[in-house]
Amino acid sequence: MSPRPRTVSDAAILAATHRVIGRVGPNRLTLAEVAAEVGLAPATLVQRFGSRRELLLALVQSGSETVEECFARMRGDHASPLAALVEAATLLARVMRTPAEIANGLAFLQMDVTDPDFQRLAEAHARRTIEGYRRLLAEAVAAKELRPTDTARLARAVSAVAGGSLINWGMLQKGNVERWVREDLETLLAPLRTKRRGRRERR
Repeated sequence: MSPRPRTVSDAAILAATHRVIGRVGPNRLTLAEVAAEVGLAPATLVQRFGSRRELLLALVQSGSETVEECFARMRGDHASPLAALVEAATLLARVMRTPAEIANGLAFLQMDVTDPDFQRLAEAHARRTIEGYRRLLAEAVAAKELRPTDTARLARAVSAVAGGSLINWGMLQKGNVERWVREDLETLLAPLRTKRRGRRERR
């Protein structure tokens, strides 16, 4: 007898987990609330993931594993590697759009940097993200969108500005969060830009 097909995919469950964390934070998250979000019984989540902790670890691992896919999608959407870079660096600003969501994301970050199992996965995510930025910056230099520069160091700066800008907006709460992050990224990149910005950037 073949097993019953899954009515809800693991990816959908992890997406629901992300939404619940945005609302209540990782510390208040329960399997029951995630199950309700996707229309499953909590016991089903236990069967799939084992525990609340394992579910959160699966979420972090999934995010790390899809970094390259995300960068490939951004690059495919833009003729300009620099435009793809800005799009990728503002992704969190499009996901965390309220101060509460930013605060809950920071609570998750505490787990990422203090718990060894979470930290290992978070480190892989950070390294892949910075490498994604570096590749796009190297393409931007080759395309003469940027002057020659140390792309490895600049990639680290892009990562720092993208995350730090989001936190600053959460504290100051002025204007649109995505625009805020984009302006900070432009401040970082503007001195290195060439003057070739007349052509359309989107494919």
